[in-house]
Amino acid sequence: MENPLTPEVLADPVALTRALVDIESVSLDEKAIADCVEEVLRRVPHLSTFRHGNTVMARTDLGRSSRVVLAGHLDTVPHNDNFPSTMRGDLMYGCGTSDMKSGVAFALHLAVTLPDPRYDVTYFFYEAEEIESRYNGLTLVAEAHPEWLRADFAVLLEPTYGIVEAGCQGTMRAIVTVPGERAHVARSWRGVNAIHGAGEVLRRLGEYQARRVTIDGCDYREGLNAVRIDGGVAGNVVPDRCEIEINYRYAPDRDPAAAEAHLREVFAGYDLAITDAAAGAAPGLDAPVAQEFLAAVGAAPIGKLGWTDVARFAAMGIPALNFGPGDPNLAHHRDEHVELTKIRDGAATLHRWLTPA
Repeated sequence: MENPLTPEVLADPVALTRALVDIESVSLDEKAIADCVEEVLRRVPHLSTFRHGNTVMARTDLGRSSRVVLAGHLDTVPHNDNFPSTMRGDLMYGCGTSDMKSGVAFALHLAVTLPDPRYDVTYFFYEAEEIESRYNGLTLVAEAHPEWLRADFAVLLEPTYGIVEAGCQGTMRAIVTVPGERAHVARSWRGVNAIHGAGEVLRRLGEYQARRVTIDGCDYREGLNAVRIDGGVAGNVVPDRCEIEINYRYAPDRDPAAAEAHLREVFAGYDLAITDAAAGAAPGLDAPVAQEFLAAVGAAPIGKLGWTDVARFAAMGIPALNFGPGDPNLAHHRDEHVELTKIRDGAATLHRWLTPA
């Protein structure tokens, strides 16, 4: 297809957002958008551009004393009658408008139009953030080209509605198994109904008091929830097993080992198997470059409720923050949209931060 990312479009973050939204890029189908982004970046003389899979990386090499990362994922969740984009006044609707092609537009606009930033900048346009970590473009880059990720500070252009969301929660999934004993339902007293026994697990969840933790002035509210129940053998059999899937979102003052220990305490007496875990990230606000970024934004940061790839950078000792124009409450919704003023204001903030004094 003809590349819609023309010089006129690249010069306008709003037009660029819409052009990116109108390139279909559901997870694992990012080749077309990655091709367009790569073609644009390879024409820019002040950038060195590389590609791994459907992740495109471009960087300046100006000999600056610090290097920063601007990163945004190219993929979206599946469409829900919201593709291509539409405009209604000051709002742009469509899959990916908030999460997170408006943020990607920031990075691509700056990569093309800012040849002499105050820091050296690495731009990542990566694949498969919305699905399992094994497909994530940053995961694959970390395995194949870890040197690409080296930096002093990173900004993930996730939707934050124009404020800084610092760090992120950790996430853990587990299966709690309730045992029972099979019997014919006509003689149910000869068995033990595992589904009935699940009531105790659900009671503990219903009475659970989630922590609220403040770190560096940022509040993180935890959550522990049942997200799926599986049990039953047949319509005339007392079930001998019931499995309850648990999702735990925890503050970044806990690591995965501490989070697992807490779950085993909550569900003491039951078999518990951890099926997935990802560490959170502390706010990372102390670094001088982070302070300069906060000054450019001009508003107090808040804690990120949810997991993002800032945790990937934090694990490498790189302070990282979330900042983007979209509303995180609209991510993945059928009526997902972004305010045009948020796009313009956010692009101006990043330009102000990166422009030499």
